[in-house]
Amino acid sequence: MDTAEIRRRFLAHFAHLDHTVVPSASLLLDDPNLLFVNAGMVPFKPYFLGQEAPPYERAVSVQKCVRTPDIEDVGKTTRHGTFFEMCGNFSFGDYFKERAIELAWDLVTKPQADGGWGLGESRLWPSVLQGDDEALSLWMKVTGLPTERIVKLGPKENYWSMGMPGPGGPCSEILYDRGPEHGPDGEFETTTRVSMPAKLEDRYLEIWNLVFMQDELSAVRSKDDFDIAGSLPRKNIDTGMGLERVAYVLQGVDNMYEIDVMFPVIQRAEELTARSYGTNYDDDVRFRVIADHIRSSLMLIGDGVTPGNEGRGYVLRRLLRRAVRSLRLLGYEDRVLPELLPVSRDKMGETYSDLHRDWARISQVAYGEEDAFRQTLRAGTSIFDLAAAEVKRSGGETLSGERAFALHDTYGFPIDLTLEMAAEQGLLVDEVGFRQLMTGQRDRAKADAKAKRGQHLDARAYREVADSLDRPVEFTGYHEVVSDSTVAGLITDTGAVRRVAEGDTFELVLDRTPFYAEGGGQLADQGVVELANGARIEVLDVQSPTRGLIAHHARLLSGEVTVGLDCQALVDIERRKSISRAHTATHMVHKAFREALGETATQAGSENAPGRFRFDFSAAGAVPASTLADVEGRVNDLVLADLGVEAHLMTQDEARAAGAMALFGEKYGDEVRVISVGDWARELCGGTHAGRSGQLGVIKLLGESSIGSGVRRVEALVGADAYRFLAREHVLVAQLTEALKVHPEELPERVNDLVERLRAAEKEIDRVRVLSLLSRAGELATTAREVFGVQYVGHFADGANGADVRKLALDIRGRMTSDQPAVVSVIGATDGKPSVVIALNDAARDWGLSAGALVRVAATALGGSGGGKDDVAQGGGTRSDQAPTALEHVERAIGQTVTS
Repeated sequence: MDTAEIRRRFLAHFAHLDHTVVPSASLLLDDPNLLFVNAGMVPFKPYFLGQEAPPYERAVSVQKCVRTPDIEDVGKTTRHGTFFEMCGNFSFGDYFKERAIELAWDLVTKPQADGGWGLGESRLWPSVLQGDDEALSLWMKVTGLPTERIVKLGPKENYWSMGMPGPGGPCSEILYDRGPEHGPDGEFETTTRVSMPAKLEDRYLEIWNLVFMQDELSAVRSKDDFDIAGSLPRKNIDTGMGLERVAYVLQGVDNMYEIDVMFPVIQRAEELTARSYGTNYDDDVRFRVIADHIRSSLMLIGDGVTPGNEGRGYVLRRLLRRAVRSLRLLGYEDRVLPELLPVSRDKMGETYSDLHRDWARISQVAYGEEDAFRQTLRAGTSIFDLAAAEVKRSGGETLSGERAFALHDTYGFPIDLTLEMAAEQGLLVDEVGFRQLMTGQRDRAKADAKAKRGQHLDARAYREVADSLDRPVEFTGYHEVVSDSTVAGLITDTGAVRRVAEGDTFELVLDRTPFYAEGGGQLADQGVVELANGARIEVLDVQSPTRGLIAHHARLLSGEVTVGLDCQALVDIERRKSISRAHTATHMVHKAFREALGETATQAGSENAPGRFRFDFSAAGAVPASTLADVEGRVNDLVLADLGVEAHLMTQDEARAAGAMALFGEKYGDEVRVISVGDWARELCGGTHAGRSGQLGVIKLLGESSIGSGVRRVEALVGADAYRFLAREHVLVAQLTEALKVHPEELPERVNDLVERLRAAEKEIDRVRVLSLLSRAGELATTAREVFGVQYVGHFADGANGADVRKLALDIRGRMTSDQPAVVSVIGATDGKPSVVIALNDAARDWGLSAGALVRVAATALGGSGGGKDDVAQGGGTRSDQAPTALEHVERAIGQTVTS
């Protein structure tokens, strides 16, 4: 049974039993605690947490998921993958344990001819939480199995929570016995187990987990250490079944990498590498890494992720680069992704048709990242080889955490590649040191973000305020910038409080607010809140920490604030107008770029600030200046046309039919808001906008640059900021035309002429300097001193760069007597940074001298390092003031070598 049919039967089974079929959500749901959707229940969290009323009592879905902690285990086990699909059925206060067990058991055991999966009951082992006698008796009732055929496990295995106070409950798993070839007998009939031993997990494969959400948890310290405050008022069902796991059981293959939607990638990799899967363990791990990472990357890019150095972008970058690296380790050096990504697209596209529709964009992003990584590999591998060689020369066995961090931070070399390459050379890596440096960097970034946002990370305080409000905060800012309101909540570092005093900084929640919370690339509003008791609050930032809640990061300027006070919220109108103009301009520039570059030029990010915006979009390479000019001209023509800007609410299907653009990674409800700029640009958007395009005044694109493989960034000014910029440019042009005595249109040619003349002069100066330097070679050769029978010239040439120093050292060596050992050491320095070259003749090498060994002596004295061959070696450092000392050390090293 192929994977698509397994999925179809799962959905059909529950749809027939009055479950609403809910399409998979994007992998990028807006959840501050998750990089990606990692379980089927994540899109339903607001219903389970009581934040929103569920629109249905029963639901079924097959949800796209990504779990990043499993990256290191990919390929090494039969079960771990980064991307997977989780089938789930859900009940919101409807059926509970007995019906959930009946529905699962029926589908699993029903004959295939009748629409089920036909798994033999003799191979199925239900599990329950130890002490959950209700679940135990229900399993026995539904299945007819005796108690000894039902596995009892502790809470570490069979109790579910969110890792924080909130809903929780016991679980029941359905385990499938794959047979003795996959592990020892479980001896479940005679053995009581707290948890499932790792040695049994491949044989007794968990295929379905039923969560009986019945408890209200007041504290969660670990998976098996929590406090139950009482029962939930509504008992819910949340189940999760791994589609890939059921597929490899029903398809009779050994692991998830060999199922029908993944194995074709391995087969293509076999063809490319001329190696066979199943013949070598290390090769097999790499083949499986390739199959998993190619599919995961495809699905992430499909949902709008682009490679980057942090967050989601870094996960994607790591997956793509591990796949490319694995092919290289299998012996394939050419471009990998054009060979493998289409194979995965063809299989996954059978279910997710948008992969075909968006293929141009997806392939552009992926192939651009591989090209960038191939360049990184060339540069980073050279740096790594030098670092590894230095460790070996010093007699060490460990690459320092600082070196590994520098490779990662400066050269974009992922730590897992550093670990793999170090192992290949028999070296260890100080992972602890690397992780500490990474943690420090991450903590600094988090501190900066927290300082910017002013957010408190304790979700319980937000939930407490949301529960007391008992409805979403009403946003009034589309229609007004001054709203009458009531203080609904106050949050400080200590949690939710009833009052705050003058000078305090805190989070303010109002029952209704005109303040726009940062989102969709638009910066938050600022302004003031005036209270009925005369107190005055300054609003510094606005965020939406949980769905339905708007929190104002605020400072109390005067008076005292208590929950329940009436107030008036006043948005800074000039700031709002300026940001709104920037947001409308972003929509217009997006549309214009798609007209100029094609439909693949989709938005990859933006920031709309007062008077300026930045716009990130997909592009294979740099955008020509002529195209930027065309885009700028196009949008300014439409500014002059004074098009109306309107917002309409409609269904997603209606929005698509109207040609509205949806942005990847954004979550949209059944009803969406569409912003239209005339009949020209339509886009789904929740932000604020100008009333007409003419209100933008003028849009000025400042330039474009790369911010990652396949992603470009345009920065621009709008309105008065653009006018002031153009005015400054006009003054600058006037000053240049006056100084150079030309007309404005002649400036580019005149400036280019001056630059070329300047370059020619610099080249001539450089030629004369080198000739002057080399002219001293003959004189310096005559100054050689004898050091234990070796002719030695040591010279410091201040102002000489590395190339100059090399030429001078080789010229001096060529002028010295060839039948007597000779060593030349020349140090130069530019901008305080020294470089050193040591050159030996054949006679000196016969005496056991080595330029490579001597240059390390000199470079160490200069505060750096160096290396090279026995006849010529080069190095550098940071302390040019130590040049005389370095020359003395080389002379001493010569004596020690020839006399030892």
